[in-house]
Amino acid sequence: MTVTRVQEGAMLTLIPHGRIDTVTAPIFEAETDDLSGITELIMDFSDIAYISSAGLRVILKSHKRMMRQGKMKLVNVGESVMEVLVLTGMTDILTIE
Repeated sequence: MTVTRVQEGAMLTLIPHGRIDTVTAPIFEAETDDLSGITELIMDFSDIAYISSAGLRVILKSHKRMMRQGKMKLVNVGESVMEVLVLTGMTDILTIE
């Protein structure tokens, strides 16, 4: 798994590539560790076909932090990942476009 970072001022877009599972979630989490100065976080899931509970934890941790300093949204979420988000109730918490 790799993660592309695109920063424009205080807006950061993270684009993970591959699967977010128990093995790769720490890589994704490392990209969210330094969000100082970021007021808008976008997670672009256009290249994610699978996410496990470990990946959901990273999303929730990032969301909690961004609620204190700005906003966060998920974009380009595929059908299989959306199904996981719906089943876990995360669609009630997150902004998904």
